[in-house]
Amino acid sequence: MTTSPGRSAAVALGAVAAAGAGAFVYGVAVERNRFTVRHEVMPVLEPGSRPITVLHISDLHMAPWQTAKQEWVRSLAVYEPDLVVNTGDNLGHLEGNEGVEYALEPFRGAAGVCVHGSNDVYAPTFKNPLRYFGGPSVKAAKATPLDIGRLERFFEHDLGWLDLNNKARAIELKGSRIEFFGVDDAHRSWDRLDRLPGAVDEMRENVGWQDEEGGPAPIAIGVTHAPYQRVLNAFVTHGARAIFAGHTHGGQVRIPGLPTLVTNCDIPRDKAQGLHTWRHALSSAYLNVSAGIGTSIYAPFRFACPPEAVVVTLVASDIGYP
Repeated sequence: MTTSPGRSAAVALGAVAAAGAGAFVYGVAVERNRFTVRHEVMPVLEPGSRPITVLHISDLHMAPWQTAKQEWVRSLAVYEPDLVVNTGDNLGHLEGNEGVEYALEPFRGAAGVCVHGSNDVYAPTFKNPLRYFGGPSVKAAKATPLDIGRLERFFEHDLGWLDLNNKARAIELKGSRIEFFGVDDAHRSWDRLDRLPGAVDEMRENVGWQDEEGGPAPIAIGVTHAPYQRVLNAFVTHGARAIFAGHTHGGQVRIPGLPTLVTNCDIPRDKAQGLHTWRHALSSAYLNVSAGIGTSIYAPFRFACPPEAVVVTLVASDIGYP
């Protein structure tokens, strides 16, 4: 029996359409909720230091009905982190604060630092996903404000986390001295890198160990929502040994085995998710970019890029890790 060319083409198109529909259903119903934990090691502490467990959380994009995501985030307390690093975009809905508060409540008592993403300030709007291939997204003309004040009160007063939005702070943790500096969302040009030198100098002048003799040398950690190159370079210039970032969603939709298709910023596509080394001006730092835990409620889809939290163990630099 002979099949006409027209019929063969129709069958092929039908197969492609079916495959596309299947991939879409998988991305919405399965991959988007296939929560994963990535484990990394950074040898950045002073020789002889005790390991520090860091939980890196990013891009929750929380909506009130996302109870499975909330319960999974709560379950991360099993890792007993010494430090939580939150790199922003926690809110994804006008009523997202309640879900964020419930999800992060188990981390009371752990040290923490945080920066904002623009989705902590403005509610999401519908955007054509194909526009991301033309460059980073822009703010919607009529953005709806979110209750960022409530979010800040929860982080700073309830959880006791340190606000690093264009600020520098320091803590002593398990015998290690850590200097943190961060910026507000560089994707919206809210980063004030011009303020960073003064903030770092002020922090170092007022830190508790400033007048103490001896003791371990402090290590510096940079925190940003969006990993724009200007921010990463500035962090390295100021001595960061480690940098934490989010924002990219790891591309959100990927082709297995290939770099991220889009980054929504100017970071190279091969560094838009995972642990890498960022080099600038003969210096370098470890860079961890999280693929994030959530998605916009207007694009609830992931493919070959499951949501993730990252457990990073900071260890002494005298331990033989690559």
